Amino acid sequence: MSDDTYRTLADRGQAAFEVRGSEFIGHAEPVESREQAEKFIEEIELEYADATHNVPAYRVRDDPLREWSSDDGEPSGSSGKPALNVLQQQDIENVVVVVTRYYGGTNLGVGGLARSYSQAVKEAVEAAGVVEAEPHERFEITVEYDDSGTVRGVLESATRGARRDERAENPRDGVEFDAEYGEQVAFEVRVPEEQADALRDRIRSATSGRAEIE
Repeated sequence: MSDDTYRTLADRGQAAFEVRGSEFIGHAEPVESREQAEKFIEEIELEYADATHNVPAYRVRDDPLREWSSDDGEPSGSSGKPALNVLQQQDIENVVVVVTRYYGGTNLGVGGLARSYSQAVKEAVEAAGVVEAEPHERFEITVEYDDSGTVRGVLESATRGARRDERAENPRDGVEFDAEYGEQVAFEVRVPEEQADALRDRIRSATSGRAEIE
């Protein structure tokens, strides 16, 4: 792998346990942008809207690295910062976590809360698995229906080539794409940065320059 690889999560992870009657549920998710991180946080808040607290934290690769956390009503410094500290200590990037707490009637104190929130993040990260990843970029290809089969063929070929690469430890390190069929066909492509220019050139060549790439 290149020197630009980084540690992230292999998949979504979840862990749950109780401490003196309070239930803690840790949720961890790999993401690629602040927008994706915030969307995940909103999804958890909606799913666990009846919880006492939903404490979020994330670290997203950007220039500079974006780091954020919130105590979500817990005592200052007792929850969000300990959650973020786990991600910092494990040097994990492009990751978002949310720890859901259902209050059990017994106050845990700042120290007890910090230990519980840290444990929830650690266990959720462990459940998700940590892998080395390559930087990726996304772009969109828009074509008429006549060229859609050609473009899909190029993308599927690139995807199969990535799957044959036995060196890849992270199953998400290859080329991925989705297609949306409307008046035209739009392909949303996720590709390793070092392969992106070559893939765009293949698409332009295969469609004689008719593909719109953004």
